[in-house]
Amino acid sequence: MLHLRLITPAERTEDVVRLIESTVGTTHLVVLPGAARTPPGDVVLCDVAREAGDRLLTQLQESGLEASGSIAVENIDLSLSRRADEAEEEAPGEGVDAVLWEHLSDATHEESTLSVTYLAFITLATMIAACGVVLDNAVLIVGAMAVGPEFGPLAGICTATVQRAPRLALRSLTALLVGFAVAMAVTAGFSLFMDAVGLFTREQLEADRPNTGFIYAPDWFSFVVAVLAGAAGTLSLTSAKSGALVGVAISVTTVPAAANAAVALVYGDATQTLRSSEQLLLNLLGIILAGTSTLLAQKWFWSRQRT
Repeated sequence: MLHLRLITPAERTEDVVRLIESTVGTTHLVVLPGAARTPPGDVVLCDVAREAGDRLLTQLQESGLEASGSIAVENIDLSLSRRADEAEEEAPGEGVDAVLWEHLSDATHEESTLSVTYLAFITLATMIAACGVVLDNAVLIVGAMAVGPEFGPLAGICTATVQRAPRLALRSLTALLVGFAVAMAVTAGFSLFMDAVGLFTREQLEADRPNTGFIYAPDWFSFVVAVLAGAAGTLSLTSAKSGALVGVAISVTTVPAAANAAVALVYGDATQTLRSSEQLLLNLLGIILAGTSTLLAQKWFWSRQRT
């Protein structure tokens, strides 16, 4: 269930109440006349089944309430109410399959913003991965994959494509490209420092690396895994199962490939640089294609569920 808290101008409260009452899957409607001060107006509270939430939110936005008042949405972790159970049964489809597009857009907007924190995470992840590839240490590679924040911008690109939101697409693409560029540049400088103090050597990079050699060996399996991970990651976002994102993060070789390319570039190993870059681009493409396809499929499926 979702909990909605609305602030409505007094003259529009009845219209909002009628809209809520006519929406299947709503319950626990409360109206508090004159309770709001900023902006002034009435406060309307209600609970709505997740599977009915997107339609109600869309209608409230179309009515212009977000401009004249306020719309706030919270997830209800526990609701002990027979009426709430009946509302969920009345609503079409299953809540776990429902996509709250506004929530998804808001989440991807936050995760795909080019910020100091985002740059710090992707840079630190790439530097950790650089240590992993030189030492042929799979544990460090997995750790770097888990730290990397690149799925946020990738999800933003997928969401922007489906929602036809060019500004979100540009913001996400900027975060992705600038993030990897900065991370690889800093990692190259880090590699020069590590070489100067004798902790990185060319021999380590070019030696047989049974645990991390896959990073610069792109093939069709790399693309297949990226596609599967992209679909799983998108489903975890739309179903609010954030724990699944950890599994997605450690299954796709993006940050380690960028790190290997940066270290190889420092040592002038053109083969590893090109093949690592190919691995990176192949995985990014696979995730974007799968994520976009998953969102399109969910949008089509849910439209069929509601008819």
